[in-house]
Amino acid sequence: MDRTFFIPSRQMTVAEVAVLTGARLLQSHLASMPIERLSALCNSGPGSLTFIEGKKYQTDLNDLVAGAIFCSEELLSNVPEDVAILVTKHPQRDFAMVGRILYPSSTWPASFLGETGISPQAYVHTSAYLEKNVTIEVGAVIGKDVEIGTGTVVSATAVIAENCKIGRDSYIGPGVSIQCAFIGDHVKLHAGVRIGQDGFGYIDGDSGVEKVPQLGYVVIQDHVEIGANTTVDRGALRDTTIGEGTKIDNLVQIAHNVRIGRFCLIAAHCGISGSCVIGDMTQLGGRVGLADHLKIGSGVQVAAASGVMNDIPNGEKWGGIPARPFKQWFREVAALRSIGKPVREQ
Repeated sequence: MDRTFFIPSRQMTVAEVAVLTGARLLQSHLASMPIERLSALCNSGPGSLTFIEGKKYQTDLNDLVAGAIFCSEELLSNVPEDVAILVTKHPQRDFAMVGRILYPSSTWPASFLGETGISPQAYVHTSAYLEKNVTIEVGAVIGKDVEIGTGTVVSATAVIAENCKIGRDSYIGPGVSIQCAFIGDHVKLHAGVRIGQDGFGYIDGDSGVEKVPQLGYVVIQDHVEIGANTTVDRGALRDTTIGEGTKIDNLVQIAHNVRIGRFCLIAAHCGISGSCVIGDMTQLGGRVGLADHLKIGSGVQVAAASGVMNDIPNGEKWGGIPARPFKQWFREVAALRSIGKPVREQ
């Protein structure tokens, strides 16, 4: 049996793709060709739409079999004549635009089990307030005085603790736990996300290490997406906040009192220590670690696997361990490489 998890929501022709994206179709006689699927360059076939970004994979064009391809002006001559060429400055961006239309469920998950309404196998406290068209799947638990907005899906085995509020058209994945949190509209929390557990706060005491009470909340603003098994600790005395439109990858740790700005991108395995403040539109590569109480400006980029020990001003690019500005980091790497080169014999 052919098992297809994503089925196109509609049919499109090459001409429709060109109009939608603004790409220039070179061969008008191929305008009516139907697009049957999307594919990577390496596994494309008849009727598929693919793309190529830059010259890195241009040798793959020699034996290309596809219905149509997004490509830039510089690669036109490499594409076989029987493939419809859609010329654009942004091949991957336009390809993704078509994908969002053909496969809407791939970018915004619906019910995990295909259910609608309130499952009889879910537990919903009598004091909880659910607006119309909320889906609560089997095994989910909705606590006392919880509020959930219309169109939101709470997947199987998710647990929403008392007094939490979740906005409209949001998605709570399977196995997610939420406590001490206020969550906005159009938020996606993927499987296994943990929101609002107590932060890692301890202090030396007479009997050893003693717990510092964690009394704050987590505030997640609209259009935030948080990847699988990421954790967001609640604040100690103030809120942990994630700004509007920020996207966080899988397996990220966000400690108590952290404030993350709007439209940030944080890749997998990052660790953000307590009370860090991150500005708007900042990007952290995979496995970046931030020491506690740092201030990272807006528009900052930090290279993967960097260890940040100092504040970073707005708009700067840093990398390395410990992290420093790119130019300084590259000079030091080049100097170390020169030291390691063998000395030529005279």
